[in-house]
Amino acid sequence: MSQDTAAHPSAWAAIADHLHHLGTTAVFGLPGDDMAPLGALEHSDVRVVLCRDQRNAVFMATGYALAAGRPGVCVIGKGPAVTNALTGLLEARSAAVPLILIADGTRLDRVGTGAFQELDQLAAVRPYVKWAVRVDHAERLPGALEKAAALAVNGTPGPVYVELAEQIAGEPVPRTGAWRPAVPQRPAPDPAALAATTARIAAAERPLLLVGGGARHRNADRRIERFAERLGAGVFTTASGRGTVAEDHPLHCGVSGLYTVAPVDALWREADLVVALGSRLEETATFGWPEGADQLPVVQAVLGEESLVLDRPGSYVLADVAATVDGWAGLLDGHRPDGAWAERVRSVRAALAQRAADRAEEAGKRAPDGTVPVARVLAELERAVPAGRVLVQENGLQDMWSYFFPHYALGAGGGSVVPSEQTPLGFGAAAAVGVRLAEPAGRPVVAVVGDGAFHLFRAELPTVADAGAAVLYVVLDNGGYGWLQSNLDRVSGPDSRFAFTRPRPTGTDGLTSAYGLNHRRVTDPDRLPDALAAAWREVAAGTTSVVEVAVALADTPPGTTGAAGDFPERAEETEETEEAEA
Repeated sequence: MSQDTAAHPSAWAAIADHLHHLGTTAVFGLPGDDMAPLGALEHSDVRVVLCRDQRNAVFMATGYALAAGRPGVCVIGKGPAVTNALTGLLEARSAAVPLILIADGTRLDRVGTGAFQELDQLAAVRPYVKWAVRVDHAERLPGALEKAAALAVNGTPGPVYVELAEQIAGEPVPRTGAWRPAVPQRPAPDPAALAATTARIAAAERPLLLVGGGARHRNADRRIERFAERLGAGVFTTASGRGTVAEDHPLHCGVSGLYTVAPVDALWREADLVVALGSRLEETATFGWPEGADQLPVVQAVLGEESLVLDRPGSYVLADVAATVDGWAGLLDGHRPDGAWAERVRSVRAALAQRAADRAEEAGKRAPDGTVPVARVLAELERAVPAGRVLVQENGLQDMWSYFFPHYALGAGGGSVVPSEQTPLGFGAAAAVGVRLAEPAGRPVVAVVGDGAFHLFRAELPTVADAGAAVLYVVLDNGGYGWLQSNLDRVSGPDSRFAFTRPRPTGTDGLTSAYGLNHRRVTDPDRLPDALAAAWREVAAGTTSVVEVAVALADTPPGTTGAAGDFPERAEETEETEEAEA
């Protein structure tokens, strides 16, 4: 319905029409018992992915939103369905993802009576969303839907919540006027703030760019790389900003903070300015910055004031990242750095590539029989799957290897979807389904996940099959929750009566075959290339394939010696190594 005045036959019919207006191609969820949402969507052109768990449904919708750059939509029931979804909302809010969660609610005349599955859902949800509303009257639904969509995509994007009181589900919904557009408005930078920050950038002799998740979908024309070239600046990304810039660019130096290792960490000791684009300077992005780096000036460009970090010296611009970069570039026209810093960045980057190769070779020599070095897994994955792949990740002990550039480097046009600071277990495994349904049919989607995360997700294998979402799952199997085991070993030693990892049959083969999916298990490094190549052929033909790879708990990411609480413990660098890399 696009006429100026409309009367939708029911609330869910109005919602279905609004989703069509938004351009939504997939909805994820587990509706309430009355099935009214499915009745309204029965003959629509929107794909409905029926999940087994509400948390996974929100994860999938989050993956969809991150890949598509438009709102993900999730539909659920009430009571425990809402509390099950809270972890997903926490992740979506932390990742600044536009997401619309629509839930059933107790009918108005039963509120406060102990009705079936009654819960003060607004109170439960509000800490995790930008905006929450309960609609008790049918005529208020169109305005609530339009406001929800506008708030999800504007300012700092984030999740919103719309609760539909049970009594209006079947009522006709009047609407006056066509649906409003729900596109993000991109505020231009304030001229005075732009001029002041430009002067600061122009004065820097050794600048670095830090590209965060807020720059996602704002660099289609490679303006950020051109800006880096104008400054001669080294380019780092945060984990969530990965995929925004080309990783084969000679000024790109990898992921910042937790995932930065020698020799590129030296650049942070030498820099005199950081230009942070769409980053909240979260802990993982700044972890391990060298001593004194808290006094390193930072110029921030972020959309929302809540993303500002003001406990460091510097200045900021509250505006769209793309508009800000274009503004800086225009004001810096004619600016010519002396070139020494850019050459330093290139030389350190080259040394990093050699060091990565050496470490991968060392890891291969130390891998126990019956396991495959993670560095080998990543190398063979790059060979088996076309370069334009999107890598969807978890954040466990072994799967963190892929965060360390250049042990894994995004190919030409490659993408990346990672969990936020919250790192909920199973996010990447589920989000990959949403990513797959948001991306063009020919673009490869690969999920690299730990076995603990994958086993938490396995209940959704029938969902994967029913949705026709062809994903290549590479499961790094260290026998359980390797991060927790590594921390336990540090505290209690190898003889603890507790254990988070044990060798045991996974049972995944039977589950995948039951749903028409494919499965392989690899314990011999020499068999890995054929296994991945065959799995990719199956995925390219339209069927999900799971490759479980046995890995060793001690096969820790580069520059680390194992888990140390929330973060990996840094490996000590020897004077000899530092001199060789200088």
